[in-house]
Amino acid sequence: SIIIYGDDYDTPDGTCIRDYIHVCDLADGHIKGLQYIDTEKQSNFVNLGSGSGYSVKEIIETAREVTNKEINAKVSGRRPGDPPKLVADIGYAKKILAWEPRHSQINNIIKTAWQWHKQH
Repeated sequence: SIIIYGDDYDTPDGTCIRDYIHVCDLADGHIKGLQYIDTEKQSNFVNLGSGSGYSVKEIIETAREVTNKEINAKVSGRRPGDPPKLVADIGYAKKILAWEPRHSQINNIIKTAWQWHKQH
């Protein structure tokens, strides 16, 4: 079973909202960061993410749909310090790196991860 840590947050379905990024978008962001360092001869801090968030329940439901598998979920208490929502502000990455996530729709993230898992 998957444990859902809290379902009483001030979010539409009561579960935490987090920003998920596809590994290919993350790799592309790192490459663009290295190119920036090489070209500009300086480093910077930028946030990489999808720029939008999905709740824990949305992730579980999407995984059920993509995998066509039953996924048992059990609700437990909140973890201390967990905020209701964490989503990256990717505006600076877009500006200085000319980077945008291209693969980070949640259905695509789960679909490609599931395909990889089945092959390995």
